[in-house]
Amino acid sequence: PPHKRAALFCCDVEGQEGAMKPMTCPGHCLMFAGQIRSYRDLPLRFADFGVLHRNELSGALSGLTRVRRFQQDDAHIFCREDQIEDEVKGSLEFMKSVYTTFGMTYKLELSTRPKKALGDKELWDRAEAALARAMDSFAGKGGWKLNPGDGAFYGPKIDIKVMDAMERVHQCA
Repeated sequence: PPHKRAALFCCDVEGQEGAMKPMTCPGHCLMFAGQIRSYRDLPLRFADFGVLHRNELSGALSGLTRVRRFQQDDAHIFCREDQIEDEVKGSLEFMKSVYTTFGMTYKLELSTRPKKALGDKELWDRAEAALARAMDSFAGKGGWKLNPGDGAFYGPKIDIKVMDAMERVHQCA
């Protein structure tokens, strides 16, 4: 989409247009789709510590929290629908162990389907319900907040927010 294109560092090399990588998601999807897989291969977990570039507006740049070039530890899990809850809970347990090791407190939010979402409403409902069950299992009912309409265009997401020493909130995962 044109509004996303403005956030890219684009270039033309020998008549071919390209862009510097702004996120890991498409690459992980290509890696998954790069060979024939069986349901028995799942869950399949990819992690990436690559360099990313985003052409942020100069007014939006802020210290180390909003920059144009950064190293991001990112991961994606490809799993069957019946594996979602266990995989999400395992990821949250890992996050908790890292954050508590560094004395960080966090808050969880479930961001759901935005107005301009792709895909089938029924699939969205199932995905949101699976994430909610995993969050209930991890944090207990009431241990997380619903953030209606703030999901990504391609699916719901769990946002993890941390507070810095000045009590400012930052989305960290």
